[in-house]
Amino acid sequence: MTETPEMEAVFEALLFASPDPQPEGKLLEVFPEQDRERAAEALEAVLDRYRVDETGGSANRGVVLDRAGGGYRLVTRSDLHPYLRRFFEVAGRSRLSMAAVETLAIVAYRQPVTSPEIQELRGRNSAGVLKTLLERRLIRIAGRKEVVGSPFLYATTREFLLHFGLRALSELPPLEEFEETFLGGAEEEPLQTPIALAPADPIDG
Repeated sequence: MTETPEMEAVFEALLFASPDPQPEGKLLEVFPEQDRERAAEALEAVLDRYRVDETGGSANRGVVLDRAGGGYRLVTRSDLHPYLRRFFEVAGRSRLSMAAVETLAIVAYRQPVTSPEIQELRGRNSAGVLKTLLERRLIRIAGRKEVVGSPFLYATTREFLLHFGLRALSELPPLEEFEETFLGGAEEEPLQTPIALAPADPIDG
């Protein structure tokens, strides 16, 4: 039988590691049926620990509870994002090549998107750049597109949000602002032709 403190630790780890909001029922399923009642109490204790309420609860924590899409997840406090961005800049992780920033912008604003679609928008092969972005965990494989060849679909990750100081994809700035901010600090000389993205469906944050 799993002890209550251990249950709380499990839920804390799951909420922290999950990139998407997790519904309460799915979280509880990690424990046997006979332990669900105690598990529910443990989960509620964790939610209370990180929940920000009108009294400012959890305001002294760097990670807080976010409820979205019918589930829960732990996210960094939005007012701390400038510090996170500065940290990654100091660590050198924000230094991306021009090709990487171009490709990352296409993935961010068009996701999920395939390699051939990225190549069509950039006008050049992006296989090597995609590999680099995958290694840096700024993008992920989000499945396959149901077309001939079943190419991989690419989407951004939680690390992408942290890297650019964003809480959700809905906070992405207009493309022109993204280009101005991040292409300006790229390692290579800017290209003569700006990134051209066709209108896409609204981003699901």
